[in-house]
Amino acid sequence: MRTPEEIELQHKKAELTVLEDELADKELELETLMVRLDVFEVRYKRIIGIRYAELDEIEAKIAEELARRNPGDAKAKNQAKDARKKAEESTRETRGALEQQDKEKFEPSEDLKKLYWEIAKKVHPDLASDEKDRERRNKFMAEVNNAYRNGDEAKLKSLLREWDSSPESVKGEGVAVDLVRVIRKIARGRERLKVIAREIEKLMESELHRLMGDVEEAEKGGRDLLGELVGMIGEKIAGSKERLRAVRKEQG
Repeated sequence: MRTPEEIELQHKKAELTVLEDELADKELELETLMVRLDVFEVRYKRIIGIRYAELDEIEAKIAEELARRNPGDAKAKNQAKDARKKAEESTRETRGALEQQDKEKFEPSEDLKKLYWEIAKKVHPDLASDEKDRERRNKFMAEVNNAYRNGDEAKLKSLLREWDSSPESVKGEGVAVDLVRVIRKIARGRERLKVIAREIEKLMESELHRLMGDVEEAEKGGRDLLGELVGMIGEKIAGSKERLRAVRKEQG
């Protein structure tokens, strides 16, 4: 006959199993959203950011020309300094985007998502039995996240095999200790779900997500929203170049 502790442990393990599934679902949702936004941000900077960097550089040159014309004007000097700083920041951000791997969109296959889900369910750091175990899981999940972001299905399969074959994946102790461990895992898992929900909400409400949604919606209707923005910025660049020529002409 089973003891009350054994019965309770069985119930809690069943509860934990359901929670593990939910955690894996939400971690997959969060990671996918983060990667989609990262990829879109790089795309945006490559198409739009490079134009803004050009515009900022021209505006900085205009401000510097005006400051040279009026060496005693502190306001003009500060404006030139601020404009140069903005231009350098724009160039730096754009250079970083250009150096990243060329990806138009992040569209993980169902197999890739299934693999990530399976690993996240087994490895999730908030289901660790102690701090040492949590640290090990955190390191492992960092590798998993990197492979998922790169669409590396072979690497994910390799990581799954590695985890399943590790000695640390096999645990076994008394009922009372196991019960405490499971209860703590449930508590940590529920807390993590709240954190994930807040992170997803924050990302969904971000300006970047709104812009990504607008671009994707426009593409469905055959519109190139980013291309339209390029045209608008191009007009501003042309106007700024004309201003720069005029300022230099006056200087001359």
